[in-house]
Amino acid sequence: MTSMDDTGVVAGPAAGRTSRPHRLRGLAITGFIATLAAVAATTLAAALAQAVGVDFEVPDGGETIPLSGFAVVTGFFSAVGVAIAVALLRWSARPAARFVWTAVPLTAISLAPPLLSGADAATTTALLGLHLVPAAVMIPILARSLRARSD
Repeated sequence: MTSMDDTGVVAGPAAGRTSRPHRLRGLAITGFIATLAAVAATTLAAALAQAVGVDFEVPDGGETIPLSGFAVVTGFFSAVGVAIAVALLRWSARPAARFVWTAVPLTAISLAPPLLSGADAATTTALLGLHLVPAAVMIPILARSLRARSD
């Protein structure tokens, strides 16, 4: 007669932890939703700035930045931020801290073009604020999500 030993435990994720693909996918979904929020907030802020008289005219060529331009650029760079967050979750022992250490200096660097554009004071001030709006949305959401997924 043969005996069967069923006392073994099947290995799985540690208590409270999820698999790596699930963590990465969850972060990507959170990042996508945060990107949509950042695009909406930035576009709304740009529309409000236009409503109070900011023309967003760039001196080189005299073109005016359209609202869709704010949405596209915000979406693109927010997606870059999500990609950085996903990479850090995958390859860093401290992804949340590293993300903040990366995102804050990149945000500071992004303030240079409005200051160097030669636009009038109202446009420059509005552009500086519009660089900070998506950062204020994306950085805390992604950092919080990284902390939750790396525990």
